[in-house]
Amino acid sequence: MRAAVLIALALIAPGAAWASGPGGAEAMQAAFGNTIVSHYPDGHWVKHWFDRDGDYRAQFWDGRRLTARWAREGDKICLNNIQPRMILSRFCTPLVEASVGETWPGRDPLGRRVRNELVAGR
Repeated sequence: MRAAVLIALALIAPGAAWASGPGGAEAMQAAFGNTIVSHYPDGHWVKHWFDRDGDYRAQFWDGRRLTARWAREGDKICLNNIQPRMILSRFCTPLVEASVGETWPGRDPLGRRVRNELVAGR
């Protein structure tokens, strides 16, 4: 069974919810306990982790980290309260159907192309 995960979760690119609302956790099932890796054409990457309680964490190729709160808003996933505060304090991206091992194209908050991959484990 496939569960919805997000597109473009290079969400918080360099230079860049409240606990999940109704249906938020169910739609994000495939992301919990796994890692979304956003790959940039230049070889850089960002790893994204989503927790059932609405927590979000990311780690960049250069060691930088950030946190936020995620929430489902209709057919999107939004990050709020992004820390440390960067260019964006909020970012939303559409949901996509994906299973572990699948990849999908997306864009980061600055419009740069990424290839997202849902990887087993953390």
